[in-house]
Amino acid sequence: MTGHDGWEPEAPELVRPYVITKGRGLPDEEHLSLITLVTAAEGDPQRPLRLSPEEQSLLDLCSAGYLSVAEIAGHTHFPLGVVRILLASLMEGGHLMTRPPVARARLADKEILEEVLNGLRAKFG
Repeated sequence: MTGHDGWEPEAPELVRPYVITKGRGLPDEEHLSLITLVTAAEGDPQRPLRLSPEEQSLLDLCSAGYLSVAEIAGHTHFPLGVVRILLASLMEGGHLMTRPPVARARLADKEILEEVLNGLRAKFG
């Protein structure tokens, strides 16, 4: 239903992410990219009672070990931006730790591979 000034009330599904994130903005992409690995902080003595149900859900999920930000979003079915904002909040509170993904392995040198192959042929025919 549109008002006389053209204003339409927002659908609840559009307002809810704003409410869940408490209006916070997205964290820096380099700190929480899709492939950043996240886990619960070791020795987190007691979870505060003031965590939202969504933050509690993320903390429970991250307690099992390292997951990427993309995996967490997939498991929770929350929008990626919401997940990143909530994770950043939990990190600021000291409840989560992150680590960069494992660096891509360097490609083996072709000459070394040929030497290994020649050595195997010489030994095993």
